[in-house]
Amino acid sequence: MCGIIGILGDHEAAPALVDALKRLEYRGYDSAGIATVNDGHLDRRRAVGKLVNLTDLLVHDPLPGKSGIGHTRWATHGAPTVVNAHPHRAGPVAVVHNGIIENFRELRAELATHGYAAESDTDTETIALLAQSFLDAGKTPVEAAEAAISRLEGAFALAFLFDGEPDLIVGARKGSPLAVGHGDGEMYLGSDAIALAPLTDRITYLEEGDRVILTRAGATIRDAGGRLVNRPMRRIRVDAARIEKDGHRHFMAKEIAEQPAVLARVIDAYLDGDALRFPTGLPDFAQVERVVMVACGTAFYACLTAKYWLERIARLPVEVDVASEFRYREPPVGPNTLAIFVSQSGETADTLAALRYCRDKAAILSVVNVPESSIARESDLALPIHAGVEVGVASTKAFTCQLAVLALVALKAGVDRGTLDAADAAALRAALRSLPGLVSQALNAGEAIEAVSHDLSKARDILFLGRGIMYPIALEGALKLKEISYIHAEGYASGELKHGPIALIDPAVPVIVMAPRDGLFDKTVSNMQEVMARGGKVVLVTDAAGARAASEGAWRVIEMPSVPDVLAPILYAIPAQLLAYHTAVAKGTDVDQPRNLAKSVTVE
Repeated sequence: MCGIIGILGDHEAAPALVDALKRLEYRGYDSAGIATVNDGHLDRRRAVGKLVNLTDLLVHDPLPGKSGIGHTRWATHGAPTVVNAHPHRAGPVAVVHNGIIENFRELRAELATHGYAAESDTDTETIALLAQSFLDAGKTPVEAAEAAISRLEGAFALAFLFDGEPDLIVGARKGSPLAVGHGDGEMYLGSDAIALAPLTDRITYLEEGDRVILTRAGATIRDAGGRLVNRPMRRIRVDAARIEKDGHRHFMAKEIAEQPAVLARVIDAYLDGDALRFPTGLPDFAQVERVVMVACGTAFYACLTAKYWLERIARLPVEVDVASEFRYREPPVGPNTLAIFVSQSGETADTLAALRYCRDKAAILSVVNVPESSIARESDLALPIHAGVEVGVASTKAFTCQLAVLALVALKAGVDRGTLDAADAAALRAALRSLPGLVSQALNAGEAIEAVSHDLSKARDILFLGRGIMYPIALEGALKLKEISYIHAEGYASGELKHGPIALIDPAVPVIVMAPRDGLFDKTVSNMQEVMARGGKVVLVTDAAGARAASEGAWRVIEMPSVPDVLAPILYAIPAQLLAYHTAVAKGTDVDQPRNLAKSVTVE
């Protein structure tokens, strides 16, 4: 969500700022802009829509200067317009901001009484006006920035640039991630390592409440209490090639295709022959009485799937909650509880807030794709999913890697608690080893799925059904479809069909049935028959045995390879992703950057 870049360099800043913003496109945005200081003069350029619009503007109206800040905006307060685009400027100060300022209306009213009138609808402009008011009161730029920050309530990552100050950027972080990049006689500020990767591999992540003064000579960091602190500098390797499409039409297509490789990588990371290889600190599950799992969106469905695994394999009671609800319910969390938080970015605001609620109440384990993220750093132990950079807004390879890590956790829990005997544990290890090959086979169904998707693209409503451990995959399939094709889709437990959703069935509503030939297959087929009896068009996603048993009367059949029942959710995520992808392509929507969505949701 939104993206920040700041540069104090030896070369023209504008091209590097725009290049960094391109690398932040995956976060989602609807406008973009940059500001620079040239010969002591602060100026800016802003444009609505894709970055190409900003690039075109800069061709016709260049912005010189070797110091600058840039931003991709995902609208919260105010529509996507040039006036609302960042950077926001008030007199001699420009500001870019990720997050939400909760008290901006009160601050705006106060500033208006002193003659500082806002031009935009945004909360961010209030920050610039505050800083201007403190400059007018005689404070230095650093003092003005500090004073403005101290008045803010809410979540923010900030970068300030000042007229007449070509060797200064002030940054601050509270609730939204921000990192400092170290160069040779150059310094940088960015939302994440991806933005900074072409500029430097030396990164310092700011901690919660930190403020930083950047000059070309280095960074001075103070904590929330104003004390000078040293934050560790890390070397981060982000392969630029992994941010390219590698011949695929979309990043989402590339990331779907990468799943055999990334699943092999994550399984190898945690499974060494017959031995599980987890980092030191993973609890002995024999001592765990209860597991609480918290996440948002697709990661929430990964948790729902893991609930089936942990309860079935390890006989552990599991509660799963949406992060935004969990933190406000204030649920009781006991000392023998393990709290597991799942987030691709590791910066999801609601998940991070839920984690902080559980701190000092329970052991905290996180499953993340970014080991240096806030959620990872604030956990007792973080398990990386090793998916690599995921650019498409709709999560694909991160989801299946989350599932793989959680399946491995369930395996360890079963071994620790003695609920898995040696033979069953060996069988599960073998099944996990077989996953990359099975996923590769599943990808071969792409052409058949593409043909189905052309028809699905004409529908207004689509239902997904799944029973047992396939129910979360029905929910995930519906989410994927609605995210990128904008078709209304809902996922239901198959057994719930008669309790309301069956009223929606008619010949215009396709029904996707996720049904491997498992112990619940016959019950799912009964629900499928109820759909067909009412004229519903069934797309049956099953294996060869299931197709032989139940394809009669189905509108379309998509065949998957046979897979051990327990790991079917990981395999059946593939057709769910491909159905969404090809349907969106057929509709002509923006697959990688769907409207209104952001990759990393760093505000409530």
